[in-house]
Amino acid sequence: MGQSDSLRVSNVLTYNEFLGMVKKYHPRVKQANLKLSLAQAKLLKARGAFDPKIEIDFDNKEYKGKEYYNLLNGGLKIPTWFGVELKAAFDRNEGIYLNPEHNVPVDGLTTLGLTLPIGRDLWINQRMAELKMAKYNVQMGLAERNLAAVEVVYDASLAYFDWVQSFQKFQLYNEYWNNAYERLQGVKKLVESGDKPAIDSIESGMVVKTRAFEREKMRLKLVKSRLQLSNFLWTNNTIPLEIDESLIPEDGLFQNLNALLIEEGMINEDYNLSTNPKLKFYENKVSMLEVDKRWKSNQLLPKLNLGYYYLSEPKLIENGDFDNYKIGLNFSYSLFLRKERAEYKLAKYKVQDASYELSLAQLELKNKLDYQRNEITTLYDQMDNLSNLVDDFDYMLKAEEKLFEIGESSIFYINTREQKLVKAKIDLIDLQNEYCNSNVGLVKLQAQTP
Repeated sequence: MGQSDSLRVSNVLTYNEFLGMVKKYHPRVKQANLKLSLAQAKLLKARGAFDPKIEIDFDNKEYKGKEYYNLLNGGLKIPTWFGVELKAAFDRNEGIYLNPEHNVPVDGLTTLGLTLPIGRDLWINQRMAELKMAKYNVQMGLAERNLAAVEVVYDASLAYFDWVQSFQKFQLYNEYWNNAYERLQGVKKLVESGDKPAIDSIESGMVVKTRAFEREKMRLKLVKSRLQLSNFLWTNNTIPLEIDESLIPEDGLFQNLNALLIEEGMINEDYNLSTNPKLKFYENKVSMLEVDKRWKSNQLLPKLNLGYYYLSEPKLIENGDFDNYKIGLNFSYSLFLRKERAEYKLAKYKVQDASYELSLAQLELKNKLDYQRNEITTLYDQMDNLSNLVDDFDYMLKAEEKLFEIGESSIFYINTREQKLVKAKIDLIDLQNEYCNSNVGLVKLQAQTP
């Protein structure tokens, strides 16, 4: 399977070893991790709206040796969780043609105050809403990451079980081709000695050719399944691996698969539906849209911002002197609110739509889980019954061979018995494959973090 595996002691690639490589190195798993990283980057961006900002403005004009004006304004703005914005500033302005509005003391003028929204944006504003929605988006990204990773594990498991199925069928057809070939050689000797009719030799030869055709057809399927399985094997440097022909799958996997999946935490017998990543995704989506709806409803209020700033020379406030100040009032209101009302309705409809999605997903998931558990139990019972049937067919074949040895049976009956046995074994392999697929189907539905 590549240079990194040249020191393998065993030529068996177990299911657990295979899954370990898939979970660690497969590109789709790495892509799933990127979903969460993208959501976390968006959260960081939303938090940036609360970062304090330093602002400095400098403007100077000189003409023909005269300094018209020299304006310096520096400040620090601190946004808060609610709509209040704190600001501290310093102004120092000079010049012979200075706008009277910019006249300040020689040492400059300090400003300290705040802007307070009285109506719109008081209890929820854009930066608050975006931060809350970004937090829900991280949870949605985590759910998407888990779902995507489990999807890879599911697809990889199906590929492994298909490889097991093809390998077992090829081995079976090869075994019974050898049996048919040895039987043909024995029949030829009996025909030569006159103990059996020549037609027995022809019939035995037809069985050998049929077995050879079936074996070759299954060999091609084995090659295909091996290549498909290779799609899930990668190195740490994202270099694909190819499974060598000498590598074989784990034997008897179906017997302890359920216990293995439980031990690895991929199946939980006491599973709580509320922990499902798919439902978590829809729940966080509803919560995120609820925040958006609340913000849109807040936009129906009039915009009324009140600002107060204390003014002083660059020194500490003395004797509680607050006589020097600057206040501002900003008011605006749309008379018809058509845009705001439309956006609120759209936000409300989105919440309703996501709530319907959540309710439907809850019901569908519950019913699928119930069916999947019943299917696993039924398939297990069917495997037990079919295994007993295989034993019965095997017993009948051996009995027929003993009758043939004492001359009381024919090659036709032996071939008929053997054909039924082979078919029963093929059916059992198919049923074991279906049982394994059903178990990882439960893994996919529960979507435990792999």
